[in-house]
Amino acid sequence: MPKVLIADKLSPRAIEIFKENKIDVDVKIGMTPEELLKCADQYDGIAIRSATKITKAVLDVAKKLKVVGRAGIGVDNVDIPAATARGVIVMNTPFGNSITTAEHAIAMMFAVARQIPAANASTHASKWEKSRFMGVEITGKVLGLIGCGNIGSIVADRAQGLKMRVIAFDPFLTKERAKDINVEKVELDELLKRADFITLHTPLNDHTRNMLNEKSLRTTKKGVYIINCARGGLIDEAALKKLIDEKHIAGAALDVFLEEPAKNHPLFGMEDVVATPHLGASTNEAQENVALQVAEQMSDYLNNGTVTNALNIPSVSAEDAKKLKPYVTLGEQLGGFIGQLVQTGISKIKIEYEGRVAKLNTKPITSAILKGILTPITDSVNIVNAPSVAKDRKIEISEVHNEKTGDYNTLVTLTVTTDRQERSISGTLFGGTKPRIVSVGGIKLEASVGQLMLYVNNEDKPGLIGNLGKVLGDAKINIANFNLGRNDQKNDAVALVEVDQEISNDVVEKVSKLPSVKQVRLLRF
Repeated sequence: MPKVLIADKLSPRAIEIFKENKIDVDVKIGMTPEELLKCADQYDGIAIRSATKITKAVLDVAKKLKVVGRAGIGVDNVDIPAATARGVIVMNTPFGNSITTAEHAIAMMFAVARQIPAANASTHASKWEKSRFMGVEITGKVLGLIGCGNIGSIVADRAQGLKMRVIAFDPFLTKERAKDINVEKVELDELLKRADFITLHTPLNDHTRNMLNEKSLRTTKKGVYIINCARGGLIDEAALKKLIDEKHIAGAALDVFLEEPAKNHPLFGMEDVVATPHLGASTNEAQENVALQVAEQMSDYLNNGTVTNALNIPSVSAEDAKKLKPYVTLGEQLGGFIGQLVQTGISKIKIEYEGRVAKLNTKPITSAILKGILTPITDSVNIVNAPSVAKDRKIEISEVHNEKTGDYNTLVTLTVTTDRQERSISGTLFGGTKPRIVSVGGIKLEASVGQLMLYVNNEDKPGLIGNLGKVLGDAKINIANFNLGRNDQKNDAVALVEVDQEISNDVVEKVSKLPSVKQVRLLRF
């Protein structure tokens, strides 16, 4: 009988679910790290929230451990690389608190619009300052959603019930999906100019970090309200304070901060700022949901090998895992490449498997490709849930299998259609194990994928290589690999440059302004 340790407080119903699935359960809440180390080797699974830390030391002694289940989204308290190296699956429950987080955003909007926290404090102090707290109605106002995925779409639904007009900026929101949820899809600059209230529902990554900075915030409508229940770091907090002080921004409601726990924060104490300590998922219902989900997921895996919401392995049988591993790596690299290039909503994804790969079980490869494409959109996607996330976004997925070989014994070609254009990339395995990109946008070249790569699309004219090398050299950026290709007409070219150091936005901007350059993008893998 499998045995599970519940190391943080979960619903009693979660314990019942384990027992109903013939899994032995120990509940040991509040253990010290030393106490966890002493008992970790007894368990096949450990269920946690955010308090217990599953470190490399714990994983090293937990020889029986097969799965760690996190009741919630964040897994900062789990050493995922160490778990992967030990063959331990790490699961989370990314969708169990969507409604709760969306409701908190709506509550925060009401709170800042009607100055409820300040009015509450004043009234408790027996001041009765009725004329001091003049609020604004939200009926008829324009709500701008930055990010319209799972949580953002729930906020849109609730806001429409409050008679608000909803506009949304989300590069990956398709026109069909926008129509279904009755929101108007707009570009970010238009949203900033039109919205009376702006609420953020996007992951934190290199493309979204400080997306609301002083420059962008100054383009907003005077008197706008900003609500962030998503991730700290999406807003430049110093710039936000500055514009509130200048009375350009009427107020802000923040549940998340760049550094948490947030203490002695410059925004604290401002009457026009409502602040809560990351309470987005803090309701009894949400905590119950994620607890039950993690118990069900862990039970399914321990009893029959079913993997759900895993963060570190694909869903694949043990016998196929070794054979498929290099193809899964190739698929995720191809998807990640395209996912970082597309800038608008994806409507179609076509995956062509040619040669040897067409004879394999391509489902995990397809999932890896989708994970790579969708990762810039949402921080809760993984190889297991990527197909359902794509389906929810009404992205049409098609696969073509051709067992005949062409130029390569095995070839995977990915074509992504967006609102504006079509992009494609092809890859193969060298020696049967080493992923290689062999074509980008129909332009042939050969490149391995590094951690940091600069993608440059340019007109095929003299001087690009020298100019690009000079910009990187002046910035003291070392080039690890430089791969070039051009089309048959010799008018369009692509350079893939692997570098050893971080490239700043200023350097990327300098490259984009070089003669003949059409597009530049820094890619991370």
